Amino acid sequence: MIHVRQLTKHYDDLRPGQVVALAGVSFDAGPGRIFGLLGPNGAGKTTALRILSTMLRPTSGTASVNGCDVVAQPDLVRRQIGYVSASTGVYDRMSAWEMVEHFGRLHGLTPELLAPRIENLFQRLKIHEFRDVLGAKMSTGMRQKVSIARALVHDPPVLIFDEPTLGLDVLVARSLLGTIKQLRDQGKCVIFSTHIMREAERLCDQIAIIHRGRILDSGTLPELRGRHDEHDLEELFFRLIEGAGEGGKSERVEK
Repeated sequence: MIHVRQLTKHYDDLRPGQVVALAGVSFDAGPGRIFGLLGPNGAGKTTALRILSTMLRPTSGTASVNGCDVVAQPDLVRRQIGYVSASTGVYDRMSAWEMVEHFGRLHGLTPELLAPRIENLFQRLKIHEFRDVLGAKMSTGMRQKVSIARALVHDPPVLIFDEPTLGLDVLVARSLLGTIKQLRDQGKCVIFSTHIMREAERLCDQIAIIHRGRILDSGTLPELRGRHDEHDLEELFFRLIEGAGEGGKSERVEK
């Protein structure tokens, strides 16, 4: 479903050299599974996910989503994915219904198909009680629910969640994680980035630990625990990070 091979991303810097955000990242993610990208802030998680969602072009390497290349076929890739981040991007002057309807139309859904689909999403995500509230008056939790509905309205086979619980209260975060589990159970391919160990343990079928743009190790939780002789994921995580060098910032290379 998702295939990433030797993906790199370099950014030019005002000082001599380049910032290396990704340095040869490779992984695969399949349907009915949650693939977790676990890493500290600045590890490269968001860069990788923005490349997968066609918002950034890689410096080198390849990535495909459901058989579509993210560089050569960006329009086809966008039809295959739904993207949710901590930055909800909800329009202040649109109501919840108007927002989701607008994105459904952008995806080419007919009014006959769109209306019942939004009704179903609003029922599942408990949005009906604020369906006519403008984005400017929504709480963070409300905005995140609308953002999820917007990502799901075209029923994509791949869902990308980039630290989606950031800033949410405990109840809303718990509800969101439950929704992500349901999407996996429906056969969706889910990519989930986080720096919260508990979320990774509860959700992910496979975990890749990323640091300074490199994947340090990946596998199922039992595989990772067995390879490193460490049951506690947090201790395992810090052992790998410390072994790779302290700090969480991207590397700089000379031109």
